[in-house]
Amino acid sequence: MIEGLSRSAARNIFFGGSAFFFLVFAGLTAHSHYYIVNVSTNQEGLTPSVIAGKHVWEKHSCINCHSLHGEGAYFAPEIGNVWTRYGGEENPDGARASLKGWIRAQPLGVPGRRQMPYFDLSEEELDNLIDFFRWADAMDTQGWPPNKAG
Repeated sequence: MIEGLSRSAARNIFFGGSAFFFLVFAGLTAHSHYYIVNVSTNQEGLTPSVIAGKHVWEKHSCINCHSLHGEGAYFAPEIGNVWTRYGGEENPDGARASLKGWIRAQPLGVPGRRQMPYFDLSEEELDNLIDFFRWADAMDTQGWPPNKAG
């Protein structure tokens, strides 16, 4: 024990420090939750078609090959910025048509190359999936993942 520090003083420092750091932890947790829910999630763009597109994404286990904002597999390209990569901000109709064409054309049949399997998606499922891609692209990821090319 530190010389000159009584047991009760040491106990008070321990409990006081524990309470202080618990409050700091609770405050940071509340701030993170607020930021995720109110700032970065893009809730105003969360439409029924976006939710249905997320269900298409989950139903076909797209995350087993693709990453979404850095989470998932790295076998296939990042999906979190696919709307931007296909020029969706400048030409939304062209990007939508290009994405639909790309998904419908899979697999390309190039031997020795990794290929996306064929998913027999309806027109509505394709539209919903692309709406999900657009919504995911609009999220504020604060520059994450650092290398979104691909």
